[in-house]
Amino acid sequence: MYNQAELKKLVNKAILNLSYNEEAAKLNDPVKYILSIGGKRLRPVLALMACNLFSDQIDDAIIPATGLEVFHNFTLVHDDIMDHAPVRRNLPTVHSKWNLNQAVLSGDVMAFMANECFLQTPSRHLLKVFKVFNKAAIEVCVGQQLDIDYEKATIVSHEEYLRMIELKTAALLAASSKIGAIIGGADDRDAEMLYEFGRYLGLAFQIQDDLLDIYGDIKVFGKIMGGDIISNKKTFMLVKALEIASIEQAKQLHEQFNLKEFDPDEKVQKVIGIYEDLNIKNISEVLANDYINSAFVLLDKISAKNERKTELVNIANSLIGRDN
Repeated sequence: MYNQAELKKLVNKAILNLSYNEEAAKLNDPVKYILSIGGKRLRPVLALMACNLFSDQIDDAIIPATGLEVFHNFTLVHDDIMDHAPVRRNLPTVHSKWNLNQAVLSGDVMAFMANECFLQTPSRHLLKVFKVFNKAAIEVCVGQQLDIDYEKATIVSHEEYLRMIELKTAALLAASSKIGAIIGGADDRDAEMLYEFGRYLGLAFQIQDDLLDIYGDIKVFGKIMGGDIISNKKTFMLVKALEIASIEQAKQLHEQFNLKEFDPDEKVQKVIGIYEDLNIKNISEVLANDYINSAFVLLDKISAKNERKTELVNIANSLIGRDN
């Protein structure tokens, strides 16, 4: 059995060995940059863990799993453009370091590099794996569109928000789990349960990510604290706060998110003050824990020995800050 650190090392090695078209160095430099500046490698590690549940031989899954990481980083490059984000992982975003056109084009080529990785899936699994990936890739785009739409909406229900993050974030984690399981030789029942395991994991992960925007450490998180509030981004916390707020509290929140000129620190502190009055941090943490617990119920039903599930339990707990 491999642990998380060992699998991350394998993925990083595969990333270093990716093939590039050397005719246009300017196209490749941003790709190498975004892939080199860290990240949890959560999606490929999750795929390899799922594969390792059913097989000690994970070599066939390493390159397809790397394709998941390339695709994920492609979405980050384009998301940062749409969000006008200056920082990613505590370093300049691609469009900030180069320019907008370069970021768009380098992001585009990463999507096709991901396909090249998936084409190295063993032929007996290729069609099934590629269908799972392609479905998830489309869902990520749908989720991003909903995210854009909701930024313009005055009211978004927490059900609508959760569906959006299910598509934008959880779909790729779910696909990662299922793809690894398929390559590892899982039957359809176990592969589908691992898909659902990854989906619940993704929902918990995104809610935790929303929390970290306010309560995380910039040295660890790599983003400006309160950045979602400053940029008027809808998060689970904002959506839930508006849902349960008094008329006066809702009015104050709308005022803060409609300001054209403001002191960023003051705005962040006022919004956090309302969140604290409404117990939003605890509500969010409880929901994230519920999703993780649902993931564990599914993991328990999968027909693999419990000792082989340890690393999946550990990675799930780490996503929401649990110690065990």
